[in-house]
Amino acid sequence: MEIAVGNFLLLNGTQYKFQNFFINETITYSGNDYTFAPFGFSGVSVNRNGDGTECSIVFPNNSLTRNWADEAIKNKWLCNIKVMILDPTDNTSFNPMHTYHGRIMGGQWNEISVTLSVGTILDSVGSDIPQRRLDKSLVGDLPTSSGVRLQ
Repeated sequence: MEIAVGNFLLLNGTQYKFQNFFINETITYSGNDYTFAPFGFSGVSVNRNGDGTECSIVFPNNSLTRNWADEAIKNKWLCNIKVMILDPTDNTSFNPMHTYHGRIMGGQWNEISVTLSVGTILDSVGSDIPQRRLDKSLVGDLPTSSGVRLQ
């Protein structure tokens, strides 16, 4: 059996969904339809402190890409990238190898490509997710004192 590696990318929630392996095909995975886009994903490095986790996503430079990429940079969109082990002969067989959650932190383009810089959404110093608060609607009842016991 031959295997390959491809990427599935969600941008801005589920507004933009791309996969970069099955050319001119729309692939359904986890309830989302991913259309083909020729993009590259690289540069993830993770250490135990949680810092140094920046990566980049590179798309060809065209009017469609520049249109939403500019908005992604200005509004610091969230993205989810799944690195997948794929069977090139079966577009329904996927094994997730790694999932990366990030925020578009910046970008640049030239005549050939649009590069989005993606930083981690986790703060390695504060160990939290920016602009997110725990409340009852997310986690249920919260303790009101430090006297919490496990039973």
